[in-house]
Amino acid sequence: MRDHRALAPDLPGLGSDHTPLGDVSLASWADHIADLVRRQDEKVVLVGHSRGGLVISEVAERIPEAISSLVYLAAFLVPNGRTLQDMLALGEPRDVTKDAICMQPDGISSVIPANRVGPIFYNTSPADLQAKAASLLTPEPMMSFITPVQVSDARFGRVKRAYIECLQDNAVPVEVQRTMQKALPCSPVVTLDSDHSPFYSQPAKLADALLTIATS
Repeated sequence: MRDHRALAPDLPGLGSDHTPLGDVSLASWADHIADLVRRQDEKVVLVGHSRGGLVISEVAERIPEAISSLVYLAAFLVPNGRTLQDMLALGEPRDVTKDAICMQPDGISSVIPANRVGPIFYNTSPADLQAKAASLLTPEPMMSFITPVQVSDARFGRVKRAYIECLQDNAVPVEVQRTMQKALPCSPVVTLDSDHSPFYSQPAKLADALLTIATS
């Protein structure tokens, strides 16, 4: 991307990775990404989207010396000892998200029905990309909602943080995004008039924002 090398790994148990969901944890996700970061030949700008914010915070706790900046893209920026579920409780959910999470028979994972995916996550994205995203749905582990983040000021706290907030986000309302930023301030903060997924709805503007942060 614009003379920068970008990597987009799947977390264990998600996407093309078929690790059993019962074997994954927030710690194993963070270890997986930390191992990838260690293999790079320079410091990285580590971007976490949505729930990925939990992961990049814990990666920074593990290897702060390998990260030049953390970027939270409409992401959960969670203080030590708190959970994703705690952050969602900071604001009123959008009506479109109510009763959208469907637990699976295994008792440890959930899905969102395909017809709810577009309105929640891709409400300003092109219809074909909404359909593509819905077709890629897989069950996701509920542990990420209730596992406390484990970070410290001495390690995570010494890494620069930036935030890209999304004004039309139905999944993580901008009010929640801004409340999280007040607790853990970020600089710079870039605002996009987009849904939860600007990599589909505003890819050029998102690339501009990431480049600005990377060179700031």
